[in-house]
Amino acid sequence: MNILPGPDCTTMAEVRAGVDQVDRELIALLRRRFDYMDAAARIKPMRGAVRDEARKAQVIANARDGANAAGLPADAIAELWDDLVEASIAYELAAFDRR
Repeated sequence: MNILPGPDCTTMAEVRAGVDQVDRELIALLRRRFDYMDAAARIKPMRGAVRDEARKAQVIANARDGANAAGLPADAIAELWDDLVEASIAYELAAFDRR
């Protein structure tokens, strides 16, 4: 099936195909993001350096700003990013512990 842009969809099958494609792309982007967590775990000298609350706040603020600029619900995006950052921290801690 040809993937149409959202505004061009006229059936739920087209919508679902588009959502599924975007989800596959998001997973690929998350793989890239988590590759950076692997790198951070390799580079940081101490396990205690994994959690950086100032950096977490900056990342979430950046997501909120990006959501606002894109006309997306900023509060919902900030919550998603909070979950993403916490998952990233957990992943990085596990990677650090495997060193």
